[in-house]
Amino acid sequence: MINRERLFAEFCELTRIDSPTKNERQIADILKYRLESLSMIVTEDQAGLAFGGNCGNVFAYLKGDLPHAPVLLLSAHMDTVAPCLGIEPILQEGRITSAGSTILGADDKAGIAPILEAIRTIQEQNISHGDIQVIFNVAEEGGLNGSKNLDKSQLKADLGFVLDAVGRPGIIILEAPGQDRINVTIKGKASHAGATPEDGISAIVVAAKAIASMPTGRIDEETTSNIGTIQGGRATNIVADRVEITCESRSRNLEKLERQTAGMCETFKRCADEMGAVVEIEVIRLYNPFTIRQESEIALLAAQAAQAANLTAAFEPTGGGSDANYYNRYAVPCVVLGIGMQKSHTTDEFIEEEDLYRSAKLVVEIIKAVAKSI
Repeated sequence: MINRERLFAEFCELTRIDSPTKNERQIADILKYRLESLSMIVTEDQAGLAFGGNCGNVFAYLKGDLPHAPVLLLSAHMDTVAPCLGIEPILQEGRITSAGSTILGADDKAGIAPILEAIRTIQEQNISHGDIQVIFNVAEEGGLNGSKNLDKSQLKADLGFVLDAVGRPGIIILEAPGQDRINVTIKGKASHAGATPEDGISAIVVAAKAIASMPTGRIDEETTSNIGTIQGGRATNIVADRVEITCESRSRNLEKLERQTAGMCETFKRCADEMGAVVEIEVIRLYNPFTIRQESEIALLAAQAAQAANLTAAFEPTGGGSDANYYNRYAVPCVVLGIGMQKSHTTDEFIEEEDLYRSAKLVVEIIKAVAKSI
């Protein structure tokens, strides 16, 4: 059914295209050309203008021969995390890796390539289908900025599948967390560290006391927090008068998310007050959590398609966000599919070659299952 050689070649080609977040122009143009060659109506929004990107989200629409079938959304993101320049994929004993100094980019080009191959397959084999909308998003990494700023007037789908989860094909993500970004600035008082240290208020010490007294990492089965970056201080002989900290909190439960964020903010405020420092805190809600019921139509369709593709369907939650967080917010029920990528966001990232083919087969079966759900 799937042209394995063509799919493998296309995946490797896509990984070689530099596409860091906010710089997806090159891959977007290539994908637009390929989508147009599949007789799809292709457009691009202006999402990138909202966050300094050089590209918008790519939309493609394919009319089907079953006008009463639900309009199906298939989506993946185009951007990759650093280090992602000059990727060279290598196949060894059935596993695709990078040459070692970069990520592989299976996150999320192992989502893009199977979508393209599935569209080609249904066309070549004259498989009946309803209307299909493909959206390749920009700037998913670092806050879902592409889907957050998506032109919703172009969103035509009734339900959707986002190919962007760690784990083997057959995994179906029904729950994902929301995320808050917490930007903290602590202002102390500078003084000479050797002559008059008692006259200073160390912003670094305030930050250290706050971080040491708050729970981080795994909070519970639904909730996590992390201290991401710390910047401050000018020299060893100056009591540091300013520190900037970026943090995050996540939870699949909205109340827990708000409680975790509030607790972190309160800890920074308390420690600053105790030492006479000033703290400024900015909380940015990057996205809200979502939950899809296991008995919902889209979950059942995903499981049915997995079975038809000879995969073991497994409903799971995740600790990471994806563009599905926003599609669900836009009233298009979406689940996220495991696509086989492993150790993403590291130079050890890999995907088993067979999982690439399994994903494409799964997408074909999803198209068929949605068409039969009239």
